[in-house]
Amino acid sequence: MSVLRRRAVVAGSLAASLGVPAIVNAQADWPKGTIKFVVPFPPGGSTDPIARIIQAKLTENTGWNIVVENKPGGSGVVGAAVAAKSPPDGNTWLIVFDNHILNTLWGTQNLPYKDSELMAVTQIGRSAQGIAAYPTRPYNTFAEMVKAAKAEPGKISVGALAASLAQIFLAFVQKENGFELNTIPYKGGGPLYQDALAGVTDLSMTSLANMMPHVSAGKLKLIGVTGDKRSKLAPNVATLTEQGIKSIPSFSWWGVYAPAGTPKPIVERMLAEIGKAVRAPDVTQKFVDQFDMEITLPPPDQFAAFVAKEQELWGKVIKDNSLKPE
Repeated sequence: MSVLRRRAVVAGSLAASLGVPAIVNAQADWPKGTIKFVVPFPPGGSTDPIARIIQAKLTENTGWNIVVENKPGGSGVVGAAVAAKSPPDGNTWLIVFDNHILNTLWGTQNLPYKDSELMAVTQIGRSAQGIAAYPTRPYNTFAEMVKAAKAEPGKISVGALAASLAQIFLAFVQKENGFELNTIPYKGGGPLYQDALAGVTDLSMTSLANMMPHVSAGKLKLIGVTGDKRSKLAPNVATLTEQGIKSIPSFSWWGVYAPAGTPKPIVERMLAEIGKAVRAPDVTQKFVDQFDMEITLPPPDQFAAFVAKEQELWGKVIKDNSLKPE
């Protein structure tokens, strides 16, 4: 046996005896330099603070140098492209909102990246969405609103973010239950709530996390939630299913992606550290209090399967209803 061959055998045997794959040794010096969390939205909203809370806890736990880079534009497309085109060396991670998986479904955009250029790492957590009415509107439940909408098709207006899951879900529930709303797509949460709080729109639909401060202040009236159970933030408000509406549970969610080809040992290490950070009692409490978040943290294969199922479901709704992202 040659000297080189003998050394390789010895190295492999040593790795096996320690129960550690030899490939891990190649990543032992990771991370090198600064780790970037790319957030494809401006500061504010929910994705940016979630990324920064995780960043702070990861830095505290590991000592890693982590920065959050906001790359807004195109409903998350600009930031996703930045991450997709970055080297797969473990120094770039993408923190997304649920609309990320919809960008390839609309069929009207020439995206500067492909889904295959990003790999699913994990879903951080999820939160039900809420439907609220302007306080003076005569309906107090979603079921009552549906009855009113059937009497006057297209008269009741609802604001939702353009190219969002809320926009698609509204189309789905209208078709399933035989009523018609005037859906108004908004470019951002600011103008959406400006009109909702002024009574310009009759209804609004967003994540409960963003909606509840206005509901608590009495400026909006929550008439339904889209989850599979009632929200702890509004335990007296029934889910759509409880109200007899033909529906399926729908959630806002936040997730982590990496450039395709990022080494598995690095992905596993980051996933473990994110899990440790998110499940820290102080971080979990922040996510529950601020975002009504249910922590999920599935492994990459389960997260990828979830994404594929969601894209199949909502892609069909987009096609069946000829929806446009604006």
